[in-house]
Amino acid sequence: MSLTLLGTQAAAADSRPVKLNTTADHSQFKQLQQSFGSGPEVTRACLSCHTEAAGQIHRTKHWTWEFLNPQTGQRLGKKTVLNNYCISIASNYASCTSCHVGYGWKDAKFDFTSQENVDCLVCHDSTGNYRKPPGLAGNVVTRDTEMPPGSGTVLKAIDLAKIAQKVGKSSRDTCGACHFFGGGGDGVKHGDLDSSMAAPDRELDVHMDATGLDFTCATCHQGASHDVAGSRYVPTAREADGDHVRGRADQGNPATCVSCHGSGPHKQDARLNQHATKLACQTCHIPSFARGGVATKMSWDWSTAGERDAQGKHIVRKDDKGRIVYESRKGGFTLGENVRPEYAWFNGEVHYTLLTDKVVKSERPTPINRLGGSASDGKSLIWPMKVFRGRQPYDPVNQTLVTPHTAGNDDTGYWKNLVWDKAIAVGMDDSGAPFSGQVDFISTEMSWPITHMVAPKEKALGCTECHAREGRLAGIEGVYLPARDANAWIDRGGASLALLALVGVLGHGAVRVINRRKD
Repeated sequence: MSLTLLGTQAAAADSRPVKLNTTADHSQFKQLQQSFGSGPEVTRACLSCHTEAAGQIHRTKHWTWEFLNPQTGQRLGKKTVLNNYCISIASNYASCTSCHVGYGWKDAKFDFTSQENVDCLVCHDSTGNYRKPPGLAGNVVTRDTEMPPGSGTVLKAIDLAKIAQKVGKSSRDTCGACHFFGGGGDGVKHGDLDSSMAAPDRELDVHMDATGLDFTCATCHQGASHDVAGSRYVPTAREADGDHVRGRADQGNPATCVSCHGSGPHKQDARLNQHATKLACQTCHIPSFARGGVATKMSWDWSTAGERDAQGKHIVRKDDKGRIVYESRKGGFTLGENVRPEYAWFNGEVHYTLLTDKVVKSERPTPINRLGGSASDGKSLIWPMKVFRGRQPYDPVNQTLVTPHTAGNDDTGYWKNLVWDKAIAVGMDDSGAPFSGQVDFISTEMSWPITHMVAPKEKALGCTECHAREGRLAGIEGVYLPARDANAWIDRGGASLALLALVGVLGHGAVRVINRRKD
């Protein structure tokens, strides 16, 4: 009897339906067949089998929100940096930490050594029913709760047991639950990440196309021991090693285009490969961002906050598409869709302006992050950027940026009533940084490299998009672009060579005509 026949008979004997996408059916585990009253209770059950998982999470930036940049020596991470969106997490923990991979981070005393505070479900939910509402310090609602009290708005409870019994691999939905909504709303921060990327079509993202290649975030952002590859603090701007074995830390960053496509991706066009020595792949292959029908914020002016109506109530204004462009508690915004990126030389080095840094107010915006790069350093490529412009509070005496307490439902009422100096005093005290008590506003800029929403190759930029007087790269220095740049000597030399070539051709033709007549 053949081995094939034996295998067929064995398969027929075991007629149970088999799940092919996992090696474990968590609904069969007794540890999960119970009622859970909190997230940490679920984690304790998970750790009874996955004994090393919490310890692995504790070593990652997703847990610590802290990172020491080896290039600049700066201590960064969400726990430390400022931005010109919601500004900072200081004194705003209960709202911001709804996107932490843990439970209960409500103040600076959070226990980062606790294993049961690790949130397993936020990355491994497969039901789509897991929720971590803002304002609850990353905790979940296990019984119907009115929030805020007296508002009449009821947060419905979620069934943790049903969710725990159906855990699976991370997905675009689990990653997107935080990364699509950074900065306070759908598509606000990144511009190339929003809810439209949960199930994009080929036109929006050729890799994550839900009916095509169907990449998840982890397809590119591979990692080991729960440590996800890719960083906005030390991004890989230029991959020197070409394509490599993915999943091996010693083989480079797997979350780059070159790691799969190599440094010469245009197999039939050496000219385009030559362009790739100066241009990031994203520059040509992401012609615009915020393309999925979700607008991204392009500016945020905190200085206009505080306007009230005739009855003293807060004001919300919307544009003709129903999008909020002003809120009394936050100020005014501008929004954009199908936004053409700005471009800059970038070598992966990023230096942040922190609370401890002196800032001199001037007519030029203060950069929240300074990007390293030039045409001559041998490490840079021309990258597409979302440049976000803000106007945010500033201490004119200490000459520093400040972090206000901006929680919407706080007990102090400072933010509710927009008492700027008191709101900032609370935030700065929590940060351990000095505050003079005086408040001014300062213009800022922050650059975000664009790397998602990769268009199909037929939608990549054409030559004339850049090779033109006022093309996309009009402001890029250090490189000569035909049709954009003019040099009198080069133009004269080119014209002279063309004229000499024409004279040569005409002379050669005349000689042939004369010789033919002689024959």
